[in-house]
Amino acid sequence: MGLTGFRGRIVSLAVLTATLVVAVLVILSHVLLSRATEADTRTLARTRAEAVAATVEEVNGKIRLVEGTGDAFDTVAWVYADGRLVDGVLHPTTAAIVDRLGKTGRNQFVTTGRSLLYAEPVHGATVVVTVDLTPYESSEQRSLLMSLVLGALAIVVSGGVTYLGVSRALRVVHRMSALADEWGDHDPDRRFGLGPPRDEFGELAQTFDRLLDRVSDTIADERRLTDEIAHELRTPLTVLRGEAQLAELSGDQVDPQLVLAETDRLSNAAGTILDAARSRMYGEASCRLSAALRQLGAAQLDQPEEVEVAVPADVVAAVLTPLLDNATRHARTTVSLQVEASGKSVFVHVLDDGPGFEPDELESAFAPGHSGSDGHGLGLAVVRRIAAATGLGVRAVADGRGHVEVRFPRA
Repeated sequence: MGLTGFRGRIVSLAVLTATLVVAVLVILSHVLLSRATEADTRTLARTRAEAVAATVEEVNGKIRLVEGTGDAFDTVAWVYADGRLVDGVLHPTTAAIVDRLGKTGRNQFVTTGRSLLYAEPVHGATVVVTVDLTPYESSEQRSLLMSLVLGALAIVVSGGVTYLGVSRALRVVHRMSALADEWGDHDPDRRFGLGPPRDEFGELAQTFDRLLDRVSDTIADERRLTDEIAHELRTPLTVLRGEAQLAELSGDQVDPQLVLAETDRLSNAAGTILDAARSRMYGEASCRLSAALRQLGAAQLDQPEEVEVAVPADVVAAVLTPLLDNATRHARTTVSLQVEASGKSVFVHVLDDGPGFEPDELESAFAPGHSGSDGHGLGLAVVRRIAAATGLGVRAVADGRGHVEVRFPRA
């Protein structure tokens, strides 16, 4: 129904535009034809008056007509001298006007009924001629009728061509709708695949394909998150279960320090994962960076100026806490934070005096399951997930020490 409405609006707009264009052209052509006809009739009247004037001559102060001219102009031309008719036959319908023109003695055009009358003085006399406008008016009417017929035909053709063109263009949309209806919930890899775009609808199909790619990547990303959760939670649960079974078999008590350590590990993993999920729901917020960093209890903090970042303090903690834990695990003696403000960004450098990253592991360090020592391979992966969800940037730096850089937007 929507496509039909869209097609109908396009066709209606095309027909309306064609109608306006045809109306303007018909009116313009009719006006131009009327002016051309008027010019032709006046030219004919002047030519006819000159022909009659050639038969008039003045002899001894008297007007006489040249003999042998015949009676060709008697019904369409009249000669007046001294205010009286000396040649021509008057018609009752135009006699009064012809008589008035013959007595004025000056050039003058008068249109009456379907006749054009013209008076021209010559040799002391006045020649009055008439031109029948009936054939010219008939020609104008035929031209107007023909213009209207051709205009109507052009409007119909324009509407038909527009309808066919729009219908052809909408075939792509119909095909996309049909393909989308055929897809099931378990076909995330299906794409429209309409080939190189030939018009805007083809570009729309490509855009949808790219959107589906991003949706598919998001689904895959969520599946990886599920795997990461399972990986991180399975290990401490396995340890706790094994210790409990061992204690049950041996009759000994479970080591409380081990239980607390593994419980803390479970709590930290769950909290970090929840922070990653909640970070997607944060709207625009800001916090004072120094206050957020002091809550983390970093060993050393180097912040030359007070700055605000355009993310909540919880997100700052969710991103930096795993990095500080990772730095503490790999550091020999010290862990520090350095803050650097540059333009619209604020960079926080998490530093430790441990072995750091090798150049070939800068990207793999953020992969799930990657661990350099006794870690569990989830911290940096979750950090990158939180950063991607909140518009932050995070990267490892290979400079001979432990160094991870986090970029926050400046408030």
